[in-house]
Amino acid sequence: MKSKECLNENKTLLVVISSPTATGKTRLAIELAKMFAGEIIGADSMQVYRYLDIGTAKPTPEERLEVPHHMIDVVNPDGEFNAALYANQARAVIEALCGQGKPIFVVGGTGLYIRALLCGIIETPPVDETLRSYFRDMGLRHGKEYLFNVLRLKDPAAASRINPNDAVRVIRALEVLEQTGESIVTLQEKHAFAESPYRVCKIGLQVARSDLKDRIVRRAKQMVDAGLLDEVRRVLAMGYSEKLKSLQSLGYKQMIAHLYGHFDLGAAVEQIGRETWRYARRQMTWFSADKDIQWFGPDDDEPLKKTVADFLSGLSGDHQLKEGFSGRAGKP
Repeated sequence: MKSKECLNENKTLLVVISSPTATGKTRLAIELAKMFAGEIIGADSMQVYRYLDIGTAKPTPEERLEVPHHMIDVVNPDGEFNAALYANQARAVIEALCGQGKPIFVVGGTGLYIRALLCGIIETPPVDETLRSYFRDMGLRHGKEYLFNVLRLKDPAAASRINPNDAVRVIRALEVLEQTGESIVTLQEKHAFAESPYRVCKIGLQVARSDLKDRIVRRAKQMVDAGLLDEVRRVLAMGYSEKLKSLQSLGYKQMIAHLYGHFDLGAAVEQIGRETWRYARRQMTWFSADKDIQWFGPDDDEPLKKTVADFLSGLSGDHQLKEGFSGRAGKP
């Protein structure tokens, strides 16, 4: 039986804190979780990997003693993990925490994981390898621009939402169209009307672009000072291949390149800062498209806390109690 403390109209209450990297989500989440005696569910596609601690900016062991964290360290660096697995496992954690009457804070910068958790994964046909090979070969023969133009002619709605250089998503949209006769956008919009078990208060942290860029550059240096290079050496010494997806991520890729002599440590740190800034800009684009997020700046501490307190106590107006499926399912 679920405790009423975490329910509103039989829907589980979730506070979701999502914004670009280095905006202070971890600090805020811990402060709020302590204030409301809640627990934290991570929503970060890299923090799920064991042994990758410094480069993924995981909460420290001390912070994790202050407040219980979930969906961190759930798979080895060579393990398969994706948004669907995340959503299934995180939903099980939410069910357990709600049964204990715990306020739940979902915190992270991986928008796709958050959307999968709140909205589920749309049902699309299984991959047809013959069809995928056909479109992949088309792209190899004629280039990404040609492939995208094919999509634009066949499915302009999908093409309007996909980066022309994102061949993986272009091919998937073409596959779905061929297999179902429907645009993947149509399937996403149908999915958006499904019922959600959650009522959600979405919080975003706004930091001026110049300040955020400075934070990212500083954090890249701090990670190296904290022992990122030694962390990479340890993981490689454990037998994990540098070619793993987890080790080709931001920070790890650059440290491995340094270990292989491709550039010196200073250049590696600069590249981490530069690539992380590019990633943060992509996150900004993703989260700015979510009209349900309530944004707060560095000086909005009290209004932010009041918003969360009102939501958890059931005092918020309906405009603040967002349904988990209010956004479209699928990457914009």
